[in-house]
Amino acid sequence: MVAVPNKGKNLSITVEGVTYDRVPIATHTVSPQDSLTDVIVKYAPAHLLPGDILFITEKIVSICQGRSIDPRDISPRRLAHFLSRYVQKTPHGIGLGMPETMEMALREVGTPRILVAAAVAAVTKAFGRKGDFYRIAGQGARAIDGPTDGTLPPYNERIVLGPLTPNAVAASVKESLELSIEVLVVDINDLGGNILGTTLPVRENQRWVKVLADNPLGQGEQSTPLGIIRRVGA
Repeated sequence: MVAVPNKGKNLSITVEGVTYDRVPIATHTVSPQDSLTDVIVKYAPAHLLPGDILFITEKIVSICQGRSIDPRDISPRRLAHFLSRYVQKTPHGIGLGMPETMEMALREVGTPRILVAAAVAAVTKAFGRKGDFYRIAGQGARAIDGPTDGTLPPYNERIVLGPLTPNAVAASVKESLELSIEVLVVDINDLGGNILGTTLPVRENQRWVKVLADNPLGQGEQSTPLGIIRRVGA
């Protein structure tokens, strides 16, 4: 099967002198009623070769775990309204810049940690330093996606939280496929990324972040929540 990149994306990248293909895998629009394992077993094996790394976007994991929420079902507290006003909005998503997503961050990581992160960020931002809020608030806050134009419906109108137990998810998927491959659960967007779960040594995480740094799957309506990292010429 010929590997084809998503529109506007590159198939290959060279990192640390090694070239890798990043092959997107399309699926149907996944819902909370879907089993993640069933989806992957249905769509991935036809594309996989021994030695491949299957990477799974955190959003599909979270959706299958029932962690997508209608903002209308969230009642933000006053603190969430206040803090959300100071979050920088970007063209890539609203993040915690709306009261409903900030409320979920307060619930996910705890009010004390969010307050400390906000206080530190307020000071360091005045000196031109960015990123301290999410560094202190942690992955639970960073992984929250708000409603975003261009995202595949119905998730363009929903809030999606970060996945639970991503390392266990990666291990379970690998076992279910019964193939000689490894598995990553990733949070990758146009601003950067993180490896949330892996069946590989954790020390290799930064290599795979670099391999996926240009967001080869995209984050809009591509409907490719799965992908393959394949070393070229291996």
